[in-house]
Amino acid sequence: MTISKTLISLMFLALVSACGGPGDSADVPEAQPAEASSADIGNHVVHFSAQTTDQLPQEVARAYQIQRSPERAMLNVSILRKSDNTSVSADVAVKTRNLTQQLKNVEMRQIKEQDAIYYIGETKIANRETLIFEITVKPEGEEQISDVIRFQRKFYTD
Repeated sequence: MTISKTLISLMFLALVSACGGPGDSADVPEAQPAEASSADIGNHVVHFSAQTTDQLPQEVARAYQIQRSPERAMLNVSILRKSDNTSVSADVAVKTRNLTQQLKNVEMRQIKEQDAIYYIGETKIANRETLIFEITVKPEGEEQISDVIRFQRKFYTD
């Protein structure tokens, strides 16, 4: 082995060993398993997601008057009729709380875009706050309100 290959190999080993990982004192978030993002409610499927509003493109936030911030969470809900996969209007109610049972106000509003109908709501969040969302829907033309659709998300603001 030539001297240059030996030096390159030693530098590579030094670099790799220096990377070593975060160590015992580092606070690394634990990976969470992926959760469901839809629920079957009979004749309809409810799709839902939650994210910080800073993840939205500026033009989208501006168009829908959403304040972009890592300290704001946005819930997005849409309802599709199974028979033709068409977006439908619905009465959407959301109860949101954190792990200490503090209620969070999330008022949902309807957005219509061509053939799509969805509902969005926002709330303020703290770093590492977990929100539990409880959603009920009553699709247009249906007699009954759905069972509660429950999911939770942990948000990181920094």
